Amino acid sequence: MTEQGREPKAPFGVAEVTGPSMVPTLYHGDQLLVHYGAVVRPGDVAVLRHPLQQDLLIVKRLVELRPDGWWVLGDNPGAEGDSRLFGSVPEELVLGRVRGRYRPRPAGQRSVRALLSWGFSAVRPVFCDRSASRRLRAR
Repeated sequence: MTEQGREPKAPFGVAEVTGPSMVPTLYHGDQLLVHYGAVVRPGDVAVLRHPLQQDLLIVKRLVELRPDGWWVLGDNPGAEGDSRLFGSVPEELVLGRVRGRYRPRPAGQRSVRALLSWGFSAVRPVFCDRSASRRLRAR
């Protein structure tokens, strides 16, 4: 994930998704509106610093708050790179909550149907998913 368009101390910024770990909620190339410093709850999609490589920002779903930090999972169960690999993420590494996403128009798609389909799905809020804790128990 890459971060762009954020002034220091600004409450909102833009970040770009890289990789498949949050499919089907987020896709590679999606632009995210991030509310930095927002209160987060289980089920929220959040931007956080990777606990083992803190110069790397990642986006994951917060599943539950444990005594040692947040247990986070990607929405794509087949993708790696979440708490199953690196454990809980300390609370101070959670930077903000994802409020919305924008999908850039796919290159080469010019048909009216494709443009209408993209137009209806390009900008969406990113909602909290309270079922995330049930997914944790199922894994």
